[in-house]
Amino acid sequence: MSVETAARTRHLDHFIDGEYSPSTSGERFETVNPATGQVLATVSLGTSQDVDRAVTAARTAFKTGPWPKMSARERGAILRKIGDLILERREQLAIAETMDTGKPINESFDGDIPRAALNFHFFADYASAAGEECFTVNQLERHLSVREPLGVAALITPWNLPLYLATWKLAPCLAMGNTCVLKPAEWTPYTATLLAQIAKQAGLPAGVLNVVHGFGAGGAGEALTKHPEVDCISFTGETSTGRAIMTAAAATLKKVSFELGGKGANLIFEDADLDEAVATSTRAAFRNQGEICLAGSRLFVHEKVFDQVVDALVKRVQRIVVGDPLDARTEMGALISKEQLEKVESYIKIGRKEGKLLTGGERLAEFADGNFLSPAVFTGISNSSKFCQEEIFGPALPVIPFKFEEEAIALANETPYGLSASLWSSDVNRCHRVSQQLKTGIVWVNCWFARDLRTPFGGQKSSGIGREGGRKSLEFFSEEKTICYRYKG
Repeated sequence: MSVETAARTRHLDHFIDGEYSPSTSGERFETVNPATGQVLATVSLGTSQDVDRAVTAARTAFKTGPWPKMSARERGAILRKIGDLILERREQLAIAETMDTGKPINESFDGDIPRAALNFHFFADYASAAGEECFTVNQLERHLSVREPLGVAALITPWNLPLYLATWKLAPCLAMGNTCVLKPAEWTPYTATLLAQIAKQAGLPAGVLNVVHGFGAGGAGEALTKHPEVDCISFTGETSTGRAIMTAAAATLKKVSFELGGKGANLIFEDADLDEAVATSTRAAFRNQGEICLAGSRLFVHEKVFDQVVDALVKRVQRIVVGDPLDARTEMGALISKEQLEKVESYIKIGRKEGKLLTGGERLAEFADGNFLSPAVFTGISNSSKFCQEEIFGPALPVIPFKFEEEAIALANETPYGLSASLWSSDVNRCHRVSQQLKTGIVWVNCWFARDLRTPFGGQKSSGIGREGGRKSLEFFSEEKTICYRYKG
């Protein structure tokens, strides 16, 4: 698929009961290419009526369709086919993802799209291999624990990793025999629409996967969270939105799983491999324009190596190629929207006032129509500042010195968030001590962004509720039942 073909403005409809469908109101909104400011496509604007159509289709498919009744192995064959088709259409999906989000094409092609396929391949096999527990009291009494499909799931996904995170939810949801309604972020509807087509091509029955486009508060998102026929909600996004969804879901006691914001701490001790630590810390702060909840968005460095690290960091950041996301040489693309660009700039202003800007923080004049900002590095900002306490979700990194191990731990934990952290040290005992004391859902030791899909993933404090990944995903997207057997001797 050529870039010219992908760039041609088109219209994206909902996908309901196995077919593309316009909104009942006939209304549309636009999705814009962040790098050019040009309209990429018009999109059907979902309302509560469209959500009701999608939920009804999902409920009907759950009650009367074959999907919940299939064996895990039968469902897995279709999920594996979805993964295969994602890889077959890798170029098309990567171009669509890059044009919708502004991220570099290499990140889409080499990272997001293969990971989306892996999610389906992994859960296709993992769910098929998951066993049941049986507890024997004696020869005449046994207790069997079984898992059954939960019902209709609402899957609400963010704009920063649209396809990657949609498949992270869809794969285990479908593997356990559920049906669902996916509501992608309004800024990035493209690949969710294509994914629905792929699922149908792979043989997924009508009504099992439905996609409704639209907005959150007062729109399709809110209607989905309140719908009485929705049994659970899996949401990834802002913490404030998570609170609103939790309030909306309370009336019907829906199960919820939230992966929310982050303000990841990255700790570099004096005995670390500094070259590797600086290289990875740069990637952790600025990959995907810093629009990652797992970003290493606060960098703490031991005072003995502080100047050395800052000097190396600034030099490396200044070499980052910011530009056209479709150019293979680009390392950092455009922020998602003008609103997000202005939000990040408001934090840059705080950083300039409270600390020292060492590099970056400027709009790129040669890309005036897009949302481009050069990566910024600051020193001299207090960890208690809004700059260090609130999720910026952009390319702005504060570097803060520390003297003692206990101080580093306290600084890292001094935030409302608790999603992820990294630490760098050659002392294995220190790594163990520190990782045990960091109040986050995941700690990376001498690495960043490493994942094993079998392990639990989620956050502490304001970074989320519950865990997904591996068995935790299967547990969330199912109901557990105990069946007690007594036999006659």
